[in-house]
Formats: sequence, structure tokens, C-alpha cells
Amino acid sequence: MSLASHLDELQRKHGDIEREIDDAMNHPSVDDLDIVNLKRRKLALKDEIEKLRATTH
Repeated sequence: MSLASHLDELQRKHGDIEREIDDAMNHPSVDDLDIVNLKRRKLALKDEIEKLRATTH
């Protein structure tokens, strides 16, 4: 997998998690811990994306 396609995949996953968070926050039955875990996964992906971008510049 090329670096560009890997970055694209990470960005896609980041967007997917962002939509999951939005959906979860609109449903009062969703546990706050689930939302926190989604936000952590999103942040981890963002960190990985930024790290990969830094290595290409």
C-alpha cells in the first residue's frame, strides 16, 4: 500500500468514526463510555495521519 493510499484510508476511517460519534451523541441510549472510546480512536487516527504527513514533508 502506498503512503498516499494509506493516508486516504486513515482519513476515511477518521470520517467514519466522526459520523459514528455524531450518531451516538444523537441517541440518548448510547453509553458515554462508548462515545469516549470513539473519540479516543478518532484522536489516535488523527495523530497517525499527522505523523505520516510530517514524514512526507
